[in-house]
Amino acid sequence: MKPLSLDTSLLLNYIQPSEMDGYRNQVEVIHQHLKRKEGVAARFLGWHDYPFKDHVEMVQSIEQIATEIRLRADILVVIGVGGSFLGARAVQTALTPYFGLHENGIEVVYCGQNMSGAYLSQLLRYLEDKRVYINVISKSGSTMEPALAFRVLRNYMQERYGFESKQRIIVTTDAAKGILKELADEEGYRTFVINDDIGGRYSVLTPVGLLPIAVAGNDIAAILAGARAAAEDLQDGKLEKNNAYQYAVIRQLLHQKGYEIEMLASFEPGLSYFHEWWKQLFGESEGKEQKGIFPAAVSFSTDLHSVGQYIQDGQRILFETLVHFNKITDDLTIPFDPSDCDGLNFLIDKTFNNINCISKDGTALAHTEGGVPVIKIELEKLDEFHIGYLIYFFMTACAMSAYLFGVNPFDQPGVEAYKNKMLSLLNKQKVEESY
Repeated sequence: MKPLSLDTSLLLNYIQPSEMDGYRNQVEVIHQHLKRKEGVAARFLGWHDYPFKDHVEMVQSIEQIATEIRLRADILVVIGVGGSFLGARAVQTALTPYFGLHENGIEVVYCGQNMSGAYLSQLLRYLEDKRVYINVISKSGSTMEPALAFRVLRNYMQERYGFESKQRIIVTTDAAKGILKELADEEGYRTFVINDDIGGRYSVLTPVGLLPIAVAGNDIAAILAGARAAAEDLQDGKLEKNNAYQYAVIRQLLHQKGYEIEMLASFEPGLSYFHEWWKQLFGESEGKEQKGIFPAAVSFSTDLHSVGQYIQDGQRILFETLVHFNKITDDLTIPFDPSDCDGLNFLIDKTFNNINCISKDGTALAHTEGGVPVIKIELEKLDEFHIGYLIYFFMTACAMSAYLFGVNPFDQPGVEAYKNKMLSLLNKQKVEESY
């Protein structure tokens, strides 16, 4: 049995098998392009065969520095934006206890993903009584949000630690060029490399994501093992044998039928940042040339009591992808109450996870009967191996889906638009203030 199953049984009223068949040839052609690293943006396909490479030395190097950080610091501050922080935070949040820290890790916090002065100033106050390391992640070093945050944090580290700050700042950047690479060389900061052939939103399985994840106390070798298992399972280009490609084609067919929004849903609150990583992955990869499916996300059962009403009875413009891990490490049995004042004693033979699973099935049935197509993705256990598997599954499906839309999965021209407008306004303000 494979670690991940794609359940399409609730789609029978929406998609016919014959409709899937119409994509077989196109999928096989794209699969060959992915495998051979050919076609549009082939130079950014390094993630595709990445799990098959020998990462023993990389893992050892990351673990060595992670161990040092855990011994010499109370907190690691990760500076990055987009793919430079979302993947790491997604995995860390999914696998860290809700209250407290992982028994093998220390606290990991993030900055450089916003422009909030309140956020940064409060972070500095929070660091005052803690031993600190910094990991700044940027290919160029010029992206404004992390660059400004690093300017502030670098000054803080220099004032607090002096020469020792050079040992406490770890840089993840380009191997040969860029502002951050030049600064790292000049200051003597230790560095990890951002692969030239792997874009930010596909980089969580590289040092970009693995160092913060390791510092948080997670098994990065198991994450890579899960990704490798997924890569092995997805080697076949035939649509009927590749569930990532099936998911991509289902998305295309639903979009053609007027379902323009996809809602990723789960029943474990620790997956909230995994939702955010998934939104960036699909949003930046597909949303071009006025094409693509809008990626949204909900956390159940919380959101069943808010936007759940819209999902059930609103416009029929969205479909749902429900991700569920069947086994969660911690659980709690429903206690017996002699008074049974709430009328819930009939549940005393169940655990919260049992009820969560039943809620998942009930929600899927209700939404399907209400006119919302539901795709179910299920994995055995919420752990490093299965998270690694799911990450690679989604990256493969996303690349296929974007190619089916006829867009480049690996650029983000729309992101540059806001950057250019922001710089223009800042420069205009500077000129006006000079008069």
